[in-house]
Amino acid sequence: MIRLYDTLTGDVRPLAQRDKGKVSLYACGPTVYDHPHLGHARQAMTYDIIRRYLEWRGVEVTHIANVTDIDDNIINRATREGLTEPEVAAYWEAIYVDVMGKLDILDPHERPHATDYVDEMVAFIQTLMDNGSAYANDSGVYLRVHKVDGYGDLVHRTLDDLREGAGARIEVDDNKEDPLDFALWKAAKPGEPTWPSPWGDGRPGWHIECVAMSLGILGDGFDLHGGGTDLVFPHHTNERAEAIAAGREFCSHWMHNAMLNIGGEKMSKSLNNFTTIQDLLDEHPLNGRALRLLLLQTHYRKTMELNGEVLAQGRAAIERLDAMARKARAAGIPLDGAERDSGAVAEFIAAMDDDMGTPEAMAIVFATLRRANAALDSDGADAATLVATAVDLAGALGVSVGADGAGADGNVGGSDDPDIDTLVAARTAAREAKDFAEADRIRDELTALGITVEDTPNGPVWHRS
Repeated sequence: MIRLYDTLTGDVRPLAQRDKGKVSLYACGPTVYDHPHLGHARQAMTYDIIRRYLEWRGVEVTHIANVTDIDDNIINRATREGLTEPEVAAYWEAIYVDVMGKLDILDPHERPHATDYVDEMVAFIQTLMDNGSAYANDSGVYLRVHKVDGYGDLVHRTLDDLREGAGARIEVDDNKEDPLDFALWKAAKPGEPTWPSPWGDGRPGWHIECVAMSLGILGDGFDLHGGGTDLVFPHHTNERAEAIAAGREFCSHWMHNAMLNIGGEKMSKSLNNFTTIQDLLDEHPLNGRALRLLLLQTHYRKTMELNGEVLAQGRAAIERLDAMARKARAAGIPLDGAERDSGAVAEFIAAMDDDMGTPEAMAIVFATLRRANAALDSDGADAATLVATAVDLAGALGVSVGADGAGADGNVGGSDDPDIDTLVAARTAAREAKDFAEADRIRDELTALGITVEDTPNGPVWHRS
């Protein structure tokens, strides 16, 4: 079974399964107030990949990804634009869901919204108040961090270490008993949306949302909690603390993906290197598939570097996969109609089971692709097996092969197909007549039209560049 690095224990260990043959996964979703960016894409795609792989292995996955639909950023945007907070959240959530679909990221089985779980959050906070783990003041309700055994274990730091950095990533409030104490409930402020509670009107703190939703849907002791490394502290540390303080069994395994760099620097709005997913998709029709392939070629726990040159390399790799598919179709070989190569499959599984070794797994895909191309060129008996294996293994990680719309003859067409076919046939006739100058002239004409011609043992195959 798959072994994953556990952020809490600091080692690679088997992924626990509360129920044999099933995995329950909670991955933190977006706060919806702006365009989703490439950092959102990396996080969502990481958990899409592990879900796809587990399902390919025959594991039943329950995948939950929340939506934070009330937050300071949402409130501020609603105020600036003269809208209600639900209007802002609904608009940007629709955009988020749309672009994730364009990246071929599977919808989670449930996408709970924070505002639908306020009653559950209030009940959870009441438990913490009743057992003395929380206290109320004029600004809200706070968790007493010092009462939580192992509060800093997820970041492998002591309370004293964390107090030294208090203020850098936590909310400072002179009314708190300890600088590390964090808000479970925020008292109402003028003009902000509020809900009733035993401690006065207000709204929930950020961290209590995910605890209420994850435990409420998946139950105690669910298998896997995921998110980006930027969420380890304070968000996931505080989620864990709330569950411990309430006497609840939280997740069995913590998984975190690393961040994304643009041109050698961490992507951020302050550095003006902020790239939205839609901008990337608009630049080139292959960029969505190329992004997934590039992510797979970087281990999920390593920072991912992305720039124009790297994206071009990703597109070239996607084109190699599609070219194999076109060549196979031209030879009359279906992409999914043969046995798999057992050796390649075994190597692929070994790589993926070892802490999601996607770089090694993709190397196996491309090694199989090279073998498939060689078999297609030589009319080898194992061509169908190798083609099906390369397509299946890539698909197990969400990389579609032959998604360029090629027909049964391998050609990727359009409204001017007859004219293109005539030019390709004329080039073939010129080559057969050894009139290479004319053949080259026609190829240049096709290139100017955005058409690439690939010569295969079964004749030329063309596609749009």
